[in-house]
Amino acid sequence: MTETIRINKFFTEHGICSRREADRLIEAGRVTINNVLATLGDQVSSRDVIARDGQVIPWSQSRVYIKYHKPVGVTTTSEAHVPRNIIREIGHPERIFPIGRLDKDSSGLILLTNDGDIVNEILRTEFGHEREYEVTVDRPYDQAMLDSLSAGVVILGSKTKPCLAERLGPRRLRIVLTEGRNRQIRRMCRAVGYRVLTLHRVRIMHITLAGLQAGTWKPLSPREQQELLTAVRRNH
Repeated sequence: MTETIRINKFFTEHGICSRREADRLIEAGRVTINNVLATLGDQVSSRDVIARDGQVIPWSQSRVYIKYHKPVGVTTTSEAHVPRNIIREIGHPERIFPIGRLDKDSSGLILLTNDGDIVNEILRTEFGHEREYEVTVDRPYDQAMLDSLSAGVVILGSKTKPCLAERLGPRRLRIVLTEGRNRQIRRMCRAVGYRVLTLHRVRIMHITLAGLQAGTWKPLSPREQQELLTAVRRNH
């Protein structure tokens, strides 16, 4: 018997978009199943031909997990009309999408996949997955500034979670977060009177930028991939 899944899950599993966005595409009449307009909640199997805007989406069982060293100037979006969008810059043959984001004016590590099931598990704050950054601010800082960041500061109406903030130099510091609010580090530094000049992510969980030049990508190693999936499954 052929396994069936909901049409919106098909979209996430094939790295096209979130389930919510898939529902919007369906409601807009942009999705067909066997040349018939899809409806919310439809079930599909590998025997079905699914298309978005008339373009057939092939069934694929392979899962893709890659890491990319994003340069400044690349935008973390799958929207094709955006100049220097991350999907075009990488040019991967499979349909993939970024897990989380890095601002256009930030650089460093970002993960991409076509496995929609793991995205929320990695991003959800309560799981406390670490992200490590190297930051340069506009002027020398003191220990009080590090202590304030470590304890948490109020941004966007609420206090940030405690984090690790360590000195790397007179104007450089290392910050390890377990949450990812919009432009969080820039806002945190601004809250204590400093402006971020450079922001570079060097690690997500156990995965680092080691050996990856700016603008290049490579698949996760078998060990990196296994550790990632094990960490995600532990939360179920």
